[in-house]
Amino acid sequence: MRVVSLVPSATETLVELGVEPIACTRFCEQPGIATVGGTKDPRVGEIVALEPDLVVVNDEENRFEDAAGLLDAGLPVHSMSPRSVASVGPAVRALADVVEVAVPSPFGVAEWDAWLAAQPVPRPERACVLVWRRPWMSMAADTYGSSLLERLGLVSVLAVDPARYPEVSLEEIAAYAPAVVLLPSEPYPFKDRHASEVAAALPAARVRLVDGRDLFWWGVRTPTALDRLRATLGEQ
Repeated sequence: MRVVSLVPSATETLVELGVEPIACTRFCEQPGIATVGGTKDPRVGEIVALEPDLVVVNDEENRFEDAAGLLDAGLPVHSMSPRSVASVGPAVRALADVVEVAVPSPFGVAEWDAWLAAQPVPRPERACVLVWRRPWMSMAADTYGSSLLERLGLVSVLAVDPARYPEVSLEEIAAYAPAVVLLPSEPYPFKDRHASEVAAALPAARVRLVDGRDLFWWGVRTPTALDRLRATLGEQ
């Protein structure tokens, strides 16, 4: 099947399923695959010219107008936008079904539920994830990242914020008194110097740099991402 993927998580999952897309975005980190722009600015005309059997999109990564343009051109479009760890299993199964391949372990129906039930959840701690700087932005509820952190015992101090990705100041975060602050490597590329800046503003919190792909890329990565994040959070 000729598939174009405009979602990094889906591209990675497709490759693991044995279906290498004929094109993807420049953010998909697949150097052997041709690119057709970014997630927010795909070159729709080029995609249409490729005559794919399927284009995979996401309502968070991609713009509605680009998906609409693909549909108007007569291309089949598959949207997958899991908002929780629990919904990753059904999303992977739906993708495997549409590209006509077998569902890998542990994403089968009963298997996924059993895997979720077997995951240890430690005592809850208050946490904050910063996803951007200038302005500082965090992550509230109804996001895959928040759901993943809950599996690690981390509850966002901004979970009830009406915005899914609210702007916030370090002073406001300090007032929430999180025990843990996470700085992922994407979408903003946080480095050691940023960790030092945050640690100075929140001296009582444990500040950790984490792989943004493990925190935000759902799909075949999810089980091993949980293991890696668990290990990172357990470090001193």
